[in-house]
Amino acid sequence: MITEIEDYFTVGCGRCERFATPECSTRQWIVGLRELRRICVDAGLVESVKWAHPCYAHDGRNIVIIGALRGDYRLSFFNAALMKDPAKVLERSGPNTRHPDMIRFTLNSQVQSMEPVIRSYLEEALSYARAGIRPPKVVDELELPPELEEALGADPELAGAFAKLTPGRQKSYVIHLSTTQNSATKMQRIVRLRPHILAGKGALER
Repeated sequence: MITEIEDYFTVGCGRCERFATPECSTRQWIVGLRELRRICVDAGLVESVKWAHPCYAHDGRNIVIIGALRGDYRLSFFNAALMKDPAKVLERSGPNTRHPDMIRFTLNSQVQSMEPVIRSYLEEALSYARAGIRPPKVVDELELPPELEEALGADPELAGAFAKLTPGRQKSYVIHLSTTQNSATKMQRIVRLRPHILAGKGALER
C-alpha cells in the first residue's frame, strides 16, 4: 500500500492488483479526485496518507478521507453523527453504517458543481474539531450468534481474546457470521478465524 500522498493521485492506493495500471479506480475519477483534494487543502486541512487513502485533518483530528471505487468516488466524514446535512447529500457508506457519512460522486464534473456545498460541510466539520466537540459514544448491546456463544463457552482462551477486542472488531465477527444462515458454515468460520481473534484482529483484517 502507498505511503506517499502523491502516489494516490498518480498510481492509486496499492490495495489491489489494479494498482498502477490504467484499470485502477483512481484513473477513472482522477479529475474529480484532484478537485476534492484542492478543496480540502484550500479549507486549511492537513493532508496525509491513512489506510492508503488521502486523509485530511485539523490539529490531529481526522475530518474527511477520499476514496475511489469502480462505480463512484467519495468524500467520507469522520464523526458523521454530528453533521446536520442541510443539503441532504450525505449517504451511508454501507448497510451497517450508523449515520450517513459520505458524499458520493458518479461524474467527474460533480465536485465542481457541488463545491459550495462541499466547502460548507467541511467548515461545519471543522467547527466541531476546533470546539473539541465529538459525538456521544453509543455502546450497542452486541447479540452474538449462538454458534459464537457456544465456541466462546467451550474455549476460555478464545473467550478471553474476544473480550479484549474493540467493540468494532467484535461486531465485525458478528457481521461476518451473519452472512450465512447455515450453522455448520458459521462453526467452520469460527474455527478458521480463531487465530485472528487470538491475534486481536477484526474479521477482515489481514
